[in-house]
Amino acid sequence: MSIKHNIKIKTFTGSGSFDVREEMLKDSKDLLDNVEVTTVADQCVKLKQKEDEIAKLEEQLKSKKAEADDISSRVIPELLAEQGLSEIKLADGSKVAVKKEFRCTLPKDEAKRQAAYQWLRDQNLGDIIKNNIFVTFGKGEDDKAKQLLDLAAENGFEPQQKSDVAWMTLTALFRERIEAGLDMPSDVFSTWIKDKTKITRK
Repeated sequence: MSIKHNIKIKTFTGSGSFDVREEMLKDSKDLLDNVEVTTVADQCVKLKQKEDEIAKLEEQLKSKKAEADDISSRVIPELLAEQGLSEIKLADGSKVAVKKEFRCTLPKDEAKRQAAYQWLRDQNLGDIIKNNIFVTFGKGEDDKAKQLLDLAAENGFEPQQKSDVAWMTLTALFRERIEAGLDMPSDVFSTWIKDKTKITRK
């Protein structure tokens, strides 16, 4: 005795309306009688709603951060500067102070990056440059990978060198030079200086 099963395959052509929840309910009657498809569909809808809510909240947070940054870096510093002040105390005892914030990073463009390295070396500041040497070995060559770089080169491997400077190190150098009245070429490095308001709560 043979049992025949009629299985329906539905193809969505892209025309007309297509409700995922409704189609799940229709098609599941033949294939998933023991599964609470209604609950699954409802939870899928709920998930989509939550994802939309999160996206909206993240956009609102981004906007609020931009507003706070404007107040911190422009509005308060300008108001204090008009009064000839750099810090004040609030009625609740909190201290409000405006400080300079520095940032300096290496450019992403490789040509400018190399120019930045050369500038540091020309200024006798090459010690802050980190040099990472990479050597590629094939399978079964773990022992060779432990040997020194010159030995790897002698065995026919081509070492790859990558230079880098940590942004915090570069920023510290940038601040030190600016405060000492020295330059840091903005056409070579990515730099900015802006006011930053810090509130120290009591």
